Amino acid sequence: MSIEVARNIGIVLALALVVWLVPGGGEGASVVQQVLSAVFIVMIVLIVGRLYMQFRGEIFSLGDLWRFALYAAIGVAIVTVAGSRRLFETAPGTLIWFALIAAASYTLYLVWQQYRSYA
Repeated sequence: MSIEVARNIGIVLALALVVWLVPGGGEGASVVQQVLSAVFIVMIVLIVGRLYMQFRGEIFSLGDLWRFALYAAIGVAIVTVAGSRRLFETAPGTLIWFALIAAASYTLYLVWQQYRSYA
């Protein structure tokens, strides 16, 4: 193990020890988690926006029906992931979660096949 790896492991362990021992450390960790989650979401939105701008011509060449299918699949996937916590609380919810994700994935596959057929 290199010195850099050992140093990084030590830093992570020290931070974990601070969160565990310091009063209110859990709330501080929660704040950091929420900030990192917000940054992650903003980065995803920026990347998706950039991809949309780059492939706008291809998206509009799909036609209205396939473009609607694309947007609907993306919307279903986003709403399903956003509601994951509630859906995973029950067994039927878990099955619904997997069914919705499978349906959205299959729809995206069909849209991709349609795009490839004209490429």
